[in-house]
Amino acid sequence: MSGEAKAAELTALQAALAAEHAAVYGYGVVGGRIGAARQGEARAAYDAHRASRDALTRAVRDLGGQPVAADAAYALPFPVPDPAGAVRLAAQLEERLAGVYADLVRAATGARRAAAAAALREAAVRAVRWSGQSVAFPGLAERVGEGTGAAGAAPSASASAAP
Repeated sequence: MSGEAKAAELTALQAALAAEHAAVYGYGVVGGRIGAARQGEARAAYDAHRASRDALTRAVRDLGGQPVAADAAYALPFPVPDPAGAVRLAAQLEERLAGVYADLVRAATGARRAAAAAALREAAVRAVRWSGQSVAFPGLAERVGEGTGAAGAAPSASASAAP
């Protein structure tokens, strides 16, 4: 692998890791607001994103990088006062993750590319489960006009400020 290709893959891995950090945070909010009927689904997604975060951390280290750290807090893209808001947030988290994983598919090769494609598929399936809607090309169409962080939550101003 050329130095340029390795750098591109590392950049995409770091972006995916940052998005997974945001998703783990976001699912903490989802879990606190989701209705009882979907609590198990939210917990399963939370656990899956924690596992993905840990795998991405290892992948970044394997390429010689220093894994990006999670922010202390993230600004949510909209208020989440009730179960309907929690469902909407979960769908948006997954849609945004699909976009980040699409970038990783493009940058990676071999087994990492296959893993990124699987993560893209899983995010797209979860997004459909949460929203009840699908798109033709998960991870691509959602990126148009996107204004917040990669996983639907931007670092909060206080979390991003240097001490």
